[in-house]
Amino acid sequence: MSDFSGKGALVTGGSRGIGRAIVERLAGDGAEVIFTYRSDSEAAKQVAAATGAHAVQADQGNRADLDRLFAEAEERLPGLDILVCNAAQTGQGLIADITDETYERLFAVNTRSTFLAIQWAGRVMRDGGRIINLSTLNTQVPGPGISLYAASKAAIEQFTKVAARELGGRGITANIVSPGATDTDMLRGSNPPEALQQMPGFTALQRLGQPDDIAAVVAFLAGPDGRWITGQNLLATGGMLI
Repeated sequence: MSDFSGKGALVTGGSRGIGRAIVERLAGDGAEVIFTYRSDSEAAKQVAAATGAHAVQADQGNRADLDRLFAEAEERLPGLDILVCNAAQTGQGLIADITDETYERLFAVNTRSTFLAIQWAGRVMRDGGRIINLSTLNTQVPGPGISLYAASKAAIEQFTKVAARELGGRGITANIVSPGATDTDMLRGSNPPEALQQMPGFTALQRLGQPDDIAAVVAFLAGPDGRWITGQNLLATGGMLI
């Protein structure tokens, strides 16, 4: 367990699933945390009440919302030390069926918002800070129906690796965490029951990942023991066979 006392953290998409677990972990380890949510205000209130973190409603696809979020983070946090970009949408659909609107929306939410957050962090983050972006195993194992999701996350991986080189002189690290099959609403909502039953058999540890498993990897990268790791993509998959 790291001691994040005096550290300021921003986590996008922190009201449910992996994002919520990350907020709980960072706040539990002493960080002052701001997190975003899009529409589930009740879940956000529960996380805030349980952790002491501050919830900010923001649509990650809306530039004005992001500008407001960044301004509020600068005002409320003691400084920016940890940025975790987790918010995303899946955008299921075959390439032939994807509309312009779906394409634009998914890349705005998943890709542009992360780019803008990295850009902002590069300006305001304190030396020695940590940028951690959530991707997915699907960038290495793409399948039918996930072209936009996989492509949008692959772009984030490249942003992160370049940011690691650009910001390394200030002691700032930038890394990617790519979960495998993790037991969240997103996973259950995008896979049929029979697929969910088969997934544990594809992992070396013979179970689905839990949000806390991913939060532990994020906390490691955010803490002092992760200081020599940058520009990397950590596959937090339980040894999923690929």
